[in-house]
Amino acid sequence: MIQTLVYPLRFAPIYQYRLWGGRRLANLLTTPLPRDGPVGEAWVLSDREDHPSRVADGDLKGRTIAQLLEQFPEQVMGKLAGRFHRFPLLLKFLDAREMLSVQVHPGDTHTDLLPVGETGKTEAWVVLEARKKSRIYAGLKPGTTEVILRQAIANGGVADCLAGFTPKPGDGVFIPAGTVHTLGGDIVVFEVQQNSDVTFRLYDWGHIDAKTGQPRPLQVDQALACVDFGECAGGLVAPVVEATGLVRRERLFHCEHFWLSRLHGDSPFTVGAPGVPRVLVCIEGAGRVEHGGATYAVGKGDVVLLPAATGVCTFRPCSAVSVLEIEIPE
Repeated sequence: MIQTLVYPLRFAPIYQYRLWGGRRLANLLTTPLPRDGPVGEAWVLSDREDHPSRVADGDLKGRTIAQLLEQFPEQVMGKLAGRFHRFPLLLKFLDAREMLSVQVHPGDTHTDLLPVGETGKTEAWVVLEARKKSRIYAGLKPGTTEVILRQAIANGGVADCLAGFTPKPGDGVFIPAGTVHTLGGDIVVFEVQQNSDVTFRLYDWGHIDAKTGQPRPLQVDQALACVDFGECAGGLVAPVVEATGLVRRERLFHCEHFWLSRLHGDSPFTVGAPGVPRVLVCIEGAGRVEHGGATYAVGKGDVVLLPAATGVCTFRPCSAVSVLEIEIPE
């Protein structure tokens, strides 16, 4: 069974209805969208009981990520085995045709606001598609207090309190827990976050859920209790170029929960590392991961977990390719 596990694991996406979503994920992922309705999210690596990711092909097809961690903890997680009770990251693609709610996520220290078994939620976005009307808000404008923000919620002027910008493809945006944020206006992003599903809504732009005919509930008091009113540590990040040889490697995010690099090139390059897992996300182009004398096709939108036991692999592009490589800090 150990030998069976030692191969790059591709997972099938799990589509999620969201009233603010669209249909543009059909251009990114090969798995067909549900026939009707807006699709706001594709959960592409999820160790959640309600939405478990399953291996898409190979000898382990159909196994959930939770089953893999239970049956093969050392082979999957290597040095990190036993450190987490589930895979610590949740990875998604988002298609925000309309604006998401203005929201905030609690941090790990807000134990009174976290359900049992949940962590805080720091996240980050990589912008894949954007238009002139697209907008990202990340953090509060200087001088915004709880009193000012609460008044703005009451009178519908929340946007005036938020630090926003017009995004472009390639932008990286860091959203630490406690950061008020939202995005929308025909924008598609990749999201990496702590494996948590705790969100508190401050404001929802007057949205009515077509499924219920009702506005979605707000959690203003809980949200305000975890908002960081200090100097914002989130927002647009400047990529750090780490290599420019056969592959251009840029570090986008480097926090205590995840590290994320963007690799771009058309010549073979290495991915993965000895003794620790890595996750690859193909955002442009296609190629093959080579390991153990076998090759594994990777296309645009595919997410592949390289178990710790696979170590270093070669990624051989078919043409120019852009790949995100995600690490879990030791």
